[in-house]
This record gives sequence, structure tokens and C-alpha cells, in this order.
Amino acid sequence: MQVILLERIARLGQMGETVKVKDGFARNFLLPQGKALRANEANKKKFEGQRAQLETRNLERKSEAQKIADVLDGKSFIVVRSAGETGQLYGSVSTRDIADLVTAEGFTVARNQVELNQPIKTIGLSNVAIALHPEVEVTITLNIARSADEAERQAKGELLTTAEAIYGDDINENARPDNFFDPNEDEGDSEEA
Repeated sequence: MQVILLERIARLGQMGETVKVKDGFARNFLLPQGKALRANEANKKKFEGQRAQLETRNLERKSEAQKIADVLDGKSFIVVRSAGETGQLYGSVSTRDIADLVTAEGFTVARNQVELNQPIKTIGLSNVAIALHPEVEVTITLNIARSADEAERQAKGELLTTAEAIYGDDINENARPDNFFDPNEDEGDSEEA
């Protein structure tokens, strides 16, 4: 289906361009969201009549997004989650979690603006891109840790995915896995006992 874009859309085109897209993408996303019009003579005339208004509205949105981007770019956010000793989260950090976190800090971000290819499932520092406008993108840093204390240690560059990092020198030498199992022990002896 041929459509006229009413705003810039990443990997598709600029405002005013006529592009060919799949029918479902046009019917289910572009047309209902008001991001495009079907490419026919009536809509081309309608677009040309509204072009100045659309460009003005786009510039206003872009300047608002740029103001937010100047403050938000490079900011770091702490996310406290439950995780195992290896650093594997029991849940995950998704786009909704990130949008809620950034919104709680006073910025207006919808979850569809957070560009996350896959949920974050381990503790550590992660960079996440946020598209405030099709032409304005910022990167924030998420510090995912088990506690605020661990988040501080991670921010300093410490790796917290091993038992030694979690417990420090307090780890009991007798609690190590190699102390529980004797590699020279015969398997048949343990079955007889």
C-alpha cells in the first residue's frame, strides 16, 4: 500500500514522502496513529494544504524533545531487583519498568519510546536508548543491583556477579563447592551407605 508520511518515521522515511508499506502495517499502525495518509490524489492535495502546519507542529515537538534530551542525556538510574548469586535476575527489567522509572524522576516518557531489543535479565550497568522524538534520541544508564549499596559499588566499577563479590572476605572456605565433593571418592561407596 502506498502512503504519504505525516511525520518522520525511523527506517521508513521523512515527512511528505510517499512510501510503499505492507497493508497490515498501514492499516494497524500508520493510519490509526495519524502518522500517514493513503496515497491518492485527494489526500495528496490535503497534505499539501496542511504541510506548513505539520512542519510547524513537528518543529515544536522537536524543540520540546530537545529540551528534555539536554537534561536527560547521560543520566543514570538505579533499579533494585532480586537476583541470584550469579547476577541473574528473578524477573526482568522491561520497557514498562524503564518508562515508569524515568517518569518517576519527573520526565515524561512512554514505554513505546524506550528502545530495548530484549528485556534486561542480569545485574550490572546497561545503556538504554530513548527516542523522545523521531529525530531526538538520548541514552541513559541503568544501574541494576540487588540493593542501593551494591548499586554504589557497581557505579565505581566493581563486578558483582560472583559469591566473592557479594560476600567479600566473609565467605566461609568450607562452603565452597569443591569442599563438598571429593573427586577421588568412589561412586559405589556412596550408594552402599
